Amino acid sequence: MGLGCNAVGVTGCRIIDSPRDRLTAILTNSLMPCNGRFPTLILIASILTGISGSFTGSLKTALILVICICFSIFMTFLLSAFLSKILKKEKHASFLLELPPYRKPQFGKVIIRSVLDRTLFVLGRALAVAAPAGLIIWLMANICPSGNSLLYYMASFFEPLGRLMGLDGIIILAFILGFPANEIVLPIMLMIYMNQSQLVELSGISSLRSLFLIQGWNNTTLICFLIFTLIHWPCSTTCLTIKKETGSIKWTLLAVLFPTICGVLLCMLVNGISHLITG
Repeated sequence: MGLGCNAVGVTGCRIIDSPRDRLTAILTNSLMPCNGRFPTLILIASILTGISGSFTGSLKTALILVICICFSIFMTFLLSAFLSKILKKEKHASFLLELPPYRKPQFGKVIIRSVLDRTLFVLGRALAVAAPAGLIIWLMANICPSGNSLLYYMASFFEPLGRLMGLDGIIILAFILGFPANEIVLPIMLMIYMNQSQLVELSGISSLRSLFLIQGWNNTTLICFLIFTLIHWPCSTTCLTIKKETGSIKWTLLAVLFPTICGVLLCMLVNGISHLITG
């Protein structure tokens, strides 16, 4: 379920009877790429394969996407095994799935529960974070002391960490400001690269590739960007859902720190190997 939405995946963990296994599933759910990350993954995979547009190029892009998903599954298993060692063990752990009694569907109740109890609830939590975050991004892009926006100065602050990870400060800042929704990470990054005061989009993969090359991107940058897109902190809606499901700020912070630390270390490792190979 996390492949569709991590917040829904966290909610779906309710069916796991064991508290330890349920908590493990909640903490590792954000490692699966959601719909908000798939467009970015497909875009970067297309750039890596050379933007040919042919059947072979499409096949290569699909292969990279499959590798990304398999990598996410592997990391989920790896961190789940680690968490199973440190979380309190139970004498009896089981997986139960209760089947409700079969009844004739009552469409009115189904619609009301689906809209009010689920859809509006999730959208409300997303709006509670997205609206203030959008205002903050707009203010940071339009307040320009000494001729440069606040976004530029913040990106400069994160530049050393970004270079260590094979990225740059703008990419790190875009991920941080994209906390409300993974879909806005790339538009924020483009906005800062192009020195715009609002979110922008470029038409065509070739235009994006040209912009990335101008900004000093290479294959290592693309691979590290793919890795960090797959493995970093959950979005705001998922964090709020984790807090609601676990009832604990401690576990919510752990759900943020686990994938973030793994993503940062993996990017550093790939960047270090790349420097060793290229000399």
